[in-house]
This record gives sequence, C-alpha cells and structure tokens, in this order.
Amino acid sequence: MQIGLKKLDWYIIKKYWGSFFFTAFLFTLIALVIDFSEKAEKFVEASKTLSVPQILLQYQLNYIPFINGLLWPVFSLISVIFFTSRLAYNSEIISILNAGVSFKRLLLPYLVAASSLVVLLLLANHYIIPLANKPKLDFERLYIKRDGEKRSSGTSMHFFIAPDTKVYLRSYSPSDSMGYTFRLERFEGTTLVSMLKSQFIEWSHKTHDRWTIKDYEIRTYKDSVENIEIFTGQELDTVLNMLPSDFEFYVKQKDLMTTPQLQALVRKEQSRGLNPIKGYITEIYRRTADPFTIIILTIIGVAIAARKVRGGMGLHLAIGISIGAIFVFISKFSVVFSRDPNIPSIVGIWLPNIVFGVVAWVMVRRAQE
Repeated sequence: MQIGLKKLDWYIIKKYWGSFFFTAFLFTLIALVIDFSEKAEKFVEASKTLSVPQILLQYQLNYIPFINGLLWPVFSLISVIFFTSRLAYNSEIISILNAGVSFKRLLLPYLVAASSLVVLLLLANHYIIPLANKPKLDFERLYIKRDGEKRSSGTSMHFFIAPDTKVYLRSYSPSDSMGYTFRLERFEGTTLVSMLKSQFIEWSHKTHDRWTIKDYEIRTYKDSVENIEIFTGQELDTVLNMLPSDFEFYVKQKDLMTTPQLQALVRKEQSRGLNPIKGYITEIYRRTADPFTIIILTIIGVAIAARKVRGGMGLHLAIGISIGAIFVFISKFSVVFSRDPNIPSIVGIWLPNIVFGVVAWVMVRRAQE
C-alpha cells in the first residue's frame, strides 16, 4: 500500500532504513567488542561453570537489545546525516527542491521512516528489552559484578495491609530477614482502636508464610482509655499480608520489568498507601519519551545535511556526532532531574525532547530560507 507516497519518497525511505540498520549493525559490533574486552577476565572465570555458547547466549546476545535501545536515536541522526549528505553532494537535494518540492514535503519520507523506527523502539522499550535484561543482569550479578544481594527498599515505611490495618516499619535488613521498629495499627473508621509495637520482627524461613514478632506490647484504646499489655521475652507468630519481597529489590529491578509489570507495581504501592519509588514512574515515562527523539533527531539531521557545504560529509558527521553527544548528556541529566520529588517526572523526562524539538524547529526554519 503506497499511502500517498511517490517513488522518490520510497527511494529516500529505503536509503534511510538501509543506512540506519547498517549503522546500528556496525556500532553494535563495536560495542560488543569493547564490552567483551572489558569483561574478558570475568568471562574466563564464568567459562569454568558455563560453556562458551551459554555465555554468548545469556549475556552477549541479550546485550544487543540493551545497547540498541540506548543508542537508536543517535543511530538515526548519524544515518540520516550520512546518506542525506551524499544526496546533497551529488546535487540530488538541489534537484528535488528545484523541481518545486518544498523542504517540508521533502521531510515526509524521512518522517515516515523515522515513525516506523519509533514504533519498533516503543515495543522494544516496553517489552523486549526488559525481558532481555533479566538473563543479562542475572549473569552480571553471578559472574561480573557479583552484587546479587537484595537491597532494602527504604526507611520509615507506612502502608496498609488491609482497609483497616496499617503497618509501620522503620527499616528492613534483607541479609537476616529482620525488620526493626514495627507497629501494627488497627482502625475503626478513622479511630485507632489497637496497636501492636515491637522492636523486632523476623520472617520465618521454616514455614515461609508468617512473621515472628519479638518483645512486643499491645495497646488498646476504648472510650479514651488506653490499656497496655507488655510481653517481654516472648514471641508471637502471625500471618500478615506482607512479604519480604515488599521490602526488597535488586539495584536494577526496574530494568527487569515490562511496563505492565511496572504499572502493576506502582498501583499496588499506591493501593497500600505508599508513595511508589519515583524511579519506577520515571522509567515508564522514559520508555515512551526516548523513541520520539528519533523523529526530532531525524529532522535535525535533514536540516544539517540537506545543504551542500565545502566541508562535505565529514563536517556534517562531525556536527551530527556532537549533537548526538549533547543529546545523550541531556538525556542522562534529565533522568536524574526527573527524580527530584518537587519536579513532575513527565516534565523531567520529556525535557530533552522539548529542548531538541525547539532546536529542530529553528533549524527547519533556517533550512527553508
């Protein structure tokens, strides 16, 4: 189906796709070689327990989606500049514009090709890359960084385990499954009716379904009268609607979860009265924002390379790589910026697109002059 595109449009689209996937293939090979050289000693150690095909399949193969998801916008900029510069050098762009085609109309096939890549990267960011990250990160924990320990999710945690029951935990230690400064509060409406307090609470590794509360006290409230029962040196085994996994996470847990899984986790934390870890919300927005950068950088690339200049392709590529480096820097900065509790995550994450969108608009205006 032609969707209104002409032969010239398809010519540019095929040039775009061919240059893009060649650029992605070339830079992926370079990234694999560099990464392999950095981790060669770790791979040799891993080969004592894993075969070479297992190492290649579990780590190197799953490294490919990761590096491509990170750099596809930059690849699009480089590939657009590469083949558009050749078109300009061969005076093809001048011929097209002299034939009455406006610069905006010239952008149409570029935008169609870029949009197809946006769809692919959206699918990859939300589903494919997180699934590929799990075996890669598992391999890193076991053989490279050896930091497979789970980490505590935070301190001073308040959340509901039932509509009328709230839990407070000052901190949790994954290494010994111990929680410190525990409170279990029960309400009738908005009125506190009882509170169980303990300095320690421990997950039972024998039964795997209950908690052991040590040295506890129970306070009950009725008609403005407080009754206190203290149980020093005693233990209470109880089943609570919470698990150690509610307090534990891997350092890169968000990278292992598909977007529906992240959204479900955010909803779960919100339903329990918790503020979701902002990094999760930021990651969801990032996975959507990054692909649209391809369109913006494509427009910038065309605006740079469409003019025939004395420096030729080399100058265009130098400008393009510089812009790509600036984009990567601002993108990384925006992720940190968006985690500030006073700044909406969506604003911080979309900041690079806003900045480069303005740059693209200015460059297109100048290219039409």
